[in-house]
Amino acid sequence: MKYLATTAIAALTAASLASAAQSAELRLSHQWSNSDVRHQVAQIVADEVAAADVDLDIRIFGSQSLFKAREQYTPLSRGQLDMTVLPLSYAGGQQPAYNLTLMPGLVKNHDHAARLVESPFMDSLEEIMAGDDVMVLVHGYLAGGFAGKEGCITAPDDVQGKQTRAAGKAFEQMLAGAGASIASMSSAEIYNAMQTGVLDAANTSSSSFVSYRIYEQVACYTPPGDYALWFMYQPLLMNKSTFDGLTEEQQAALMAASEKAQAFYLEEAKKEDAESRTVFADNGVEIDDMTAEEFAAWQDIAAETSYKAFVEETPNGQELLDMALSVE
Repeated sequence: MKYLATTAIAALTAASLASAAQSAELRLSHQWSNSDVRHQVAQIVADEVAAADVDLDIRIFGSQSLFKAREQYTPLSRGQLDMTVLPLSYAGGQQPAYNLTLMPGLVKNHDHAARLVESPFMDSLEEIMAGDDVMVLVHGYLAGGFAGKEGCITAPDDVQGKQTRAAGKAFEQMLAGAGASIASMSSAEIYNAMQTGVLDAANTSSSSFVSYRIYEQVACYTPPGDYALWFMYQPLLMNKSTFDGLTEEQQAALMAASEKAQAFYLEEAKKEDAESRTVFADNGVEIDDMTAEEFAAWQDIAAETSYKAFVEETPNGQELLDMALSVE
């Protein structure tokens, strides 16, 4: 009897350990509020995985409550963090190739962005990520446009002599090449800078233009449409070793959830652009779309400024740039 009891206890202990090994909680960090589309993408993945009932929970830490915005990639690569939604260019200091994910003129519109994430260019970036023990679960680009205090900003000539805020180093290089004077500041500072006459024009995301009420300070808005210069790649990433350590059922649930979230991300990104157009128009701001010819003119300037600097600073930079530009 004593032997049987001991055997039963051992069996229960083994079963308990096996169950514990299969059950997991993942920590997901991001910098945004719960109303932001990037949080919503993370929440879809967490909810879908929970509904799959595979003993896998995803706990979301938003608003920089776990890691600061620009400090998430390193802990992710070291396995100190399981998942993050992150503008990949934030990690451009660690991997210069990532700076191509915030580069003027590489992405024309959201459908073009969707083709880019399925291209050999993205495969190359994912190989670099894999070397850091990082993988992509959800691809996503968000777009932005221009706003001018006195007039429209669609062509390079429109920024000559104007004090302009750009979103990112590569955009500052391109705008300076077009004759603009650069004022570096966060999106949150644009409103006051325009109100006080410090700033004549600005470039930022559609959502920032709306959330910071820039429509109260400008005469013209150029929203993302068939053509836009500003696209920023902001994927949901995961530590690869953590993913590999999950059961097949957990991995399958995570991938199915990510596929659903990616479709949502694309549609919501388009919706944000459309809503920004409506908000500015409703507030009496002129709307002026960028043409194919104007887009090409900006690309020509970027080639002599932003692209040139990237190639000089990045191993295999020309090859990566050519791969990105080859996507139609």
